[in-house]
Amino acid sequence: MTRYGMVIDLSRCVSCYGCVGACKAENATPKGIFWASARESESGKYPNAQRHYLPLLCMHCEDAPCVDACPTGASAKRPDGIVTVDYEKCVGCKACILACPYGARHYMERIEGYFPEKGLTVWETRGYTRHQQGVVEKCTFCIQRIQYGLAKGLKPGVDRDATPACVNACIGRARFFGDLDDPTSKVAQLVAQNRAVQLRSELGTNPSVYYIPTARAVRKA
Repeated sequence: MTRYGMVIDLSRCVSCYGCVGACKAENATPKGIFWASARESESGKYPNAQRHYLPLLCMHCEDAPCVDACPTGASAKRPDGIVTVDYEKCVGCKACILACPYGARHYMERIEGYFPEKGLTVWETRGYTRHQQGVVEKCTFCIQRIQYGLAKGLKPGVDRDATPACVNACIGRARFFGDLDDPTSKVAQLVAQNRAVQLRSELGTNPSVYYIPTARAVRKA
C-alpha cells in the first residue's frame, strides 16, 4: 500500500523561504494564506545566540483529527495517505481548523468584487478567483502534480513533474518526498534510520511529515 510522506532535514535547510514561495506560486493561494509556512525562533544569548527555522505544512496524519471533526465528510484521507478536502461538501464550519493541532488549515474568506477596492494585487486577485470561497483549504502535497505524474508513468519523489513544488524548489536539498511504505524510497530509508521525528507525536496523530532535527528546533515547536 502506498503512503506518501515527506522528510525535512533541518540541518540542510538554509531558511531561504523558497518552499513558501514555490507553494504559493504553484497553488496561487491568495493574500495572507500560506499552505507552506515557517516558524522562526531564537535560543541562547549573544555571542552564542541561534535562530531556528521550522518549515510547516499539512502533516497528512494517519489518524487525522480534522477528518474525525468534519461533520460533512468533506475532509477525508485517500488510500495513499493524502488528506484532502472536498470543496463541494465543505460548509465552512471551521471545525477541522479547530481540530488540527498543527495550524495547517485556512478558511477562504468570501470577498465580493475582489480587485482594487480590497487592496489586492493582480496576483492576489488571481489567487482568489482560482479558489472556491467559503471553504477550508490546506496543503495537498501538490496532489495535482502527483496525479499528473502517475498518469504519465512518473514516480513521485523521483521525477520532478510528479513531486511537490516545495521539494523541487529547495536549494538546500533538505526535502524528500515519496512512499513511506516502500523500503527502497529515500523517505522510508531516512525514517528507518531512527533520526527522523514527528511533530507532537504524543498526540497519536502519526503525521506523514518527518523532521531530521538540528539542535532544539523541533523540540521547541
